[in-house]
Amino acid sequence: MSFDMNKMLKEAQRMQEELAKAQEEAAKEVVEASAGGGMVTVKANGAGELVSISIDPRAIDPDDPELLADMVLAAVNEALRAAHDLMQSKMSGLLPGDLGNLGLPGI
Repeated sequence: MSFDMNKMLKEAQRMQEELAKAQEEAAKEVVEASAGGGMVTVKANGAGELVSISIDPRAIDPDDPELLADMVLAAVNEALRAAHDLMQSKMSGLLPGDLGNLGLPGI
């Protein structure tokens, strides 16, 4: 049985192209998360970038800015987790074994 370096390189290039395509597709998808019963809503794309933050005016209490900050933080973290999960789902199956977790930051 002989080892075919060209075949291996072509397969690696094909896998790299598939990974790039999956990352591009995920970057175009948007996930949404909210906190405070929907008072704060955050959208993020599959690339882990925040797309928008919406705050219901009723959430703005000048006497309790910490509550609003907590709601924004909770919604942002959940949106980023959802974006990470989206990317993971796009990448799963493209890499052999446990390599699918390489290169993706944990959130």
